[in-house]
Amino acid sequence: MTARARGWVPPLALIGVLLVAWEAYVRAAGVSPVVLPAPSRIAGALWEYRADAVRHAVPTLLETVLGFAIAVVLAIAAASAMDRVRVVRRAVEPILVTSQTIPVVALAPLFLLWFGFGLAPKVLVVVLVTFFPIVVALLDGFRSGSPDAEALMRSYGATDDQAFRLLRWPQALPSFFVGLRISVVYAVIGAVFGEYVGAREGLGIWMQLSQNAFRTDLVFAAIVVTSALSLLLYWLVGMARRVAIPWAPGVRREPDVEVRPF
Repeated sequence: MTARARGWVPPLALIGVLLVAWEAYVRAAGVSPVVLPAPSRIAGALWEYRADAVRHAVPTLLETVLGFAIAVVLAIAAASAMDRVRVVRRAVEPILVTSQTIPVVALAPLFLLWFGFGLAPKVLVVVLVTFFPIVVALLDGFRSGSPDAEALMRSYGATDDQAFRLLRWPQALPSFFVGLRISVVYAVIGAVFGEYVGAREGLGIWMQLSQNAFRTDLVFAAIVVTSALSLLLYWLVGMARRVAIPWAPGVRREPDVEVRPF
């Protein structure tokens, strides 16, 4: 077994133990499925309503990917401008920090009122949730560069554009991907929350409808699908990180060496 495969054993074992304990408790205590369904009941409901799960997962995934992509583009533009132009940073940074004090729960109904039940309100919620972590991670990455390396480039006649493109931007990429991995999980939560406020389709509205129908097993099924989407997107960002910055610390893995006895 490779080192990477062995790394999956502890979390999978812990999940298995928790599921078995959950199943045993529900059966032994005779807990009502409306209060707490057993994992086997949740799995059965998810399989029975798999068509609904796919139908609701598709719009949630679309909102997540679209909002996350817009947030990444805006965050790169904002962080680059704030890093390169000090006046822009002094003007934008307080507004950026203040914007995070406004609860999304207060803005989401307003977006619904302004833009209706379509795609736009959910995408805006995702952008708001994911924009700030990416900007902060990028700014931190830009500041983590070596002043001596930049001074050396200047001594060879490098311009501001060249120093940014060839030095500060590559040095900021590890921090940038940390921000992406954090934000992509929040993106799914933001999309589900936006749907919960008001939508026609999506995992959020599926949770709400199932809750109103006292189908707690389907609520948990929607949570399982939401978690699966979050893990999938998190894994995809991790794969993109390995391709984009294989030289970064913590990305490159030493090849597994098999030790054979003499």
